[in-house]
Amino acid sequence: MKKLLTISMFCAAGFLSACNKNEITNPNAPTMDEIVKNPTVSELNNLVTGTEAAMRPDLELYIESVAVFGREIYRFSGSDGRWTAEMLGQGDLPLDNKSFYVNRPWIYRYSAVRNAILLQEGTKNSKFLDTDEAKNGYYGFAKTIMAYQLLLNLNLTYDNGIRTDVKDYRKLGPIEKRADALEDIALLLDEADTHLANAEFLFELSSGFAGLDDPEGFRKFNRALAARVAAYREKWGDVQTYLAASFLDLNNEPNKGAYHVYSAASGDVLNPLYAPKNTTGEIRLVHPSYIADIEANDDRINKASKRNAPATSADLTSEYDYWLYPTESSPVGIIRNEELVLLYAESKIQLNELNEGRDALNRIRTWHNLPVYSEAMTQPALINEMLKQRRFSLFGEGHRWIDMRRYGRLNTLPIDRPKDDVWTQLPLPFSESNK
Repeated sequence: MKKLLTISMFCAAGFLSACNKNEITNPNAPTMDEIVKNPTVSELNNLVTGTEAAMRPDLELYIESVAVFGREIYRFSGSDGRWTAEMLGQGDLPLDNKSFYVNRPWIYRYSAVRNAILLQEGTKNSKFLDTDEAKNGYYGFAKTIMAYQLLLNLNLTYDNGIRTDVKDYRKLGPIEKRADALEDIALLLDEADTHLANAEFLFELSSGFAGLDDPEGFRKFNRALAARVAAYREKWGDVQTYLAASFLDLNNEPNKGAYHVYSAASGDVLNPLYAPKNTTGEIRLVHPSYIADIEANDDRINKASKRNAPATSADLTSEYDYWLYPTESSPVGIIRNEELVLLYAESKIQLNELNEGRDALNRIRTWHNLPVYSEAMTQPALINEMLKQRRFSLFGEGHRWIDMRRYGRLNTLPIDRPKDDVWTQLPLPFSESNK
């Protein structure tokens, strides 16, 4: 892990100018140790920019992998057959702990974590910050981002765990089991929330945080993430508490939220999940079951685009392109109000407050041109409906595999070829499994 964290710091350096602000010093260079000893406000703000930008490298790989494992998309690659072979469990092929899909997400998410740790160290040491409110702003931002990045890695490795104590990359904490890691992530979010309650932002965030880019707004973003984590922990009362402090709006703006942003501006990057319609070679295709299962008149069908001709590879065929990101500058969601409404519905159903849960699901259905729910008013039936709405509302955003796993329904995902497997989790990287 020491080597991976060192590499991750180097890898992140190339992306730290990506929000159209001043380029940060390479955090792998010797001067970074000097900078965090007593950074200026400008240097701290560069670290904020770098930390936000460090969340983007290989994000597409995380989203693609989760979508492939969850049978939302196919990923055809002319250069790497592992997308349609071992990642779908073809034949007797196992997952490879030396592979790109295991190692790269791990490295890049810990890279962002490392940036957040450096920001906290710099904040603690800076003599240029003369108020607790200013320090709290940096601490609250850093701990929130750190928790989010740890959660993404845990989503992949699940019961194999992650390291949450990585403050000193020369002396790392142990691999924590899933329940302990989720508790650590929740505690980080709570610590950040406490900081943000009495904070001032001396820095700017990208346009992806529009409306959530001051302490009050970012605190709502933090509580939204906390609600997601609480749902993963099945703490349904906590989900309701955190949603009440988030940017949840049961009536409006399903797309309001926090995003990764992209552009063609100098120093920025384009959305790597975008591909033109009907392209060949390196392509993402909608799993046929999405088209077969969606209700008539549901406008979420527009997340798929019918191709001029079907695409086939490794005995897999789809007629639809993955069309969630229709331009090179389309933003990628971190968390949206539509997910918060679904979390509200889920927690209400789990608390046996069925009418409130149904009403929230009806809000989702109405947004997407569907009639209100008219099936059985039982907890099992409403859980089925909630998972169905999560499937179509959050399609391709990194949720279905996780949802099916936490409800014990991975065995309901489609098997496309004899002897294919639906994986439960990824192994730890080879470098970690041998420590």
